Amino acid sequence: MTNDIKATSNVHRLDAAGQPKLRVLVVDDDLDTVHSMAMLIKSMGHQVDFAINGFAAIDAARKFRPDVVIVDFNLPDFKGDKLATQLKFEPGLENARLIALTGRPDDETKQRALAAGCQDFYIKPMAPSVLEKILQDAKPR
Repeated sequence: MTNDIKATSNVHRLDAAGQPKLRVLVVDDDLDTVHSMAMLIKSMGHQVDFAINGFAAIDAARKFRPDVVIVDFNLPDFKGDKLATQLKFEPGLENARLIALTGRPDDETKQRALAAGCQDFYIKPMAPSVLEKILQDAKPR
């Protein structure tokens, strides 16, 4: 009788601090925001992909299968809450952590974000220390 050991997708590479690497998708129509956040996330040892509109975000999420999605709630082609809801219903993304990011610090936007399944709501610009804390608290799927 042989014991076959099979690799599973639950095995994650570890960074220098021993934390599992995350797959993070950044969705924002501002290229400077996308690039700076992507570089920062990558420098923290995580994998990152980005999209500059809602349709590209859905396609990227299907392929990349992120653990965390940071969603700009003011995209030109998609309302942030509609995008967050769509992502939550994508097979395999039900447990992805959704983070709403917006330039609108009003209660209505925050309530829409939370009702759509976002776990957190932040106002732009997001401080690097806040981003680092979000990623430290997130778990790989």
